[in-house]
Amino acid sequence: MPTTSRVALAITVALLCTACAHDPSSLSSTKRSANAMTYPVSHTVDHHDEYHGQRVADPYRWLEDIDSAETLSWIEAQNAVTFAHLDTITQREPIRSRLTQLWNFEKFGVPTRRGDSYFYTYNDGLKNQPQMLVQQGLDGTPRVLLDPNTLSTDGTVALSGSALTKDGRLLAYGTSSGGSDWQEWRVRDVANGQDLADHIQWVKFSEAEWAKDGSGFWYGRYDAPEPGENALKSVNKFQKLYFHRIGTPQADDVLVY
Repeated sequence: MPTTSRVALAITVALLCTACAHDPSSLSSTKRSANAMTYPVSHTVDHHDEYHGQRVADPYRWLEDIDSAETLSWIEAQNAVTFAHLDTITQREPIRSRLTQLWNFEKFGVPTRRGDSYFYTYNDGLKNQPQMLVQQGLDGTPRVLLDPNTLSTDGTVALSGSALTKDGRLLAYGTSSGGSDWQEWRVRDVANGQDLADHIQWVKFSEAEWAKDGSGFWYGRYDAPEPGENALKSVNKFQKLYFHRIGTPQADDVLVY
């Protein structure tokens, strides 16, 4: 578990213990509420897989179709039970308020120098993802180069990687959607903050490594799924190393290894 997660967990537990110490009766009422919960029925199906000659039952395989109406209905029913219980816990709002207060402060990343510019991440307080700022020289005025919080309206697209050219002229950045390992990479002109036409898909478990002259970058990718195949369910084998030259379509990328 990352250090920040352990700290957050420790703070939450400490606040919860403090709240219970001030109101011990609330803990017993929480137990009573938990015992009274009635969970939705999760039906089973007759599905089996065979592994090394062993037949293994998987009665809840239907839940792996995350986009089906049946699965979505099951999730809604589970959430209704869960939040009906959570809403009875009086300590939640004081904990939320205290954590908000503790986390609401400026956070700066370590600066990186490219050419005459300095790049660093910045969060003014409670943003879900830090922004990437750039400034000219040590005394320059910082401006937002990339704000991951604006990549989607529902906050499900995250910045998954970034790489700057040696002269700081171009930024390659990867994004992932909905917590997926799949990445899409784009290239941003640092001077005007606009994306170029370059768009790289089917990247997984890879960063971008620029050529010294900034003409392009190396990256690892898998073959695109077959037509009609769900990319989230496809089996990925034989990752390949490609070189992408700026201003050319991905179809023209050179297979290196």
